[in-house]
Amino acid sequence: MRRLTLAVLLAVAVALVGGQAAPAAALEVGDHAPDFTLPATTQDTLSLKDLRGKNVVLFGFIGAFTPT
Repeated sequence: MRRLTLAVLLAVAVALVGGQAAPAAALEVGDHAPDFTLPATTQDTLSLKDLRGKNVVLFGFIGAFTPT
């Protein structure tokens, strides 16, 4: 479950930064997600390395409050 969570987390992170980063190599089963930093809802940032050993779920709701 932890590996799947990290794989999903990486996929969402790559999708969020899309054109800002070079394409990442595909992860294989058992690979660790590479470190990344994202802005928090405060002026802080969150880094994956600060959350190692904890369960992490990254939920992106880009455009959730915009009309379709």
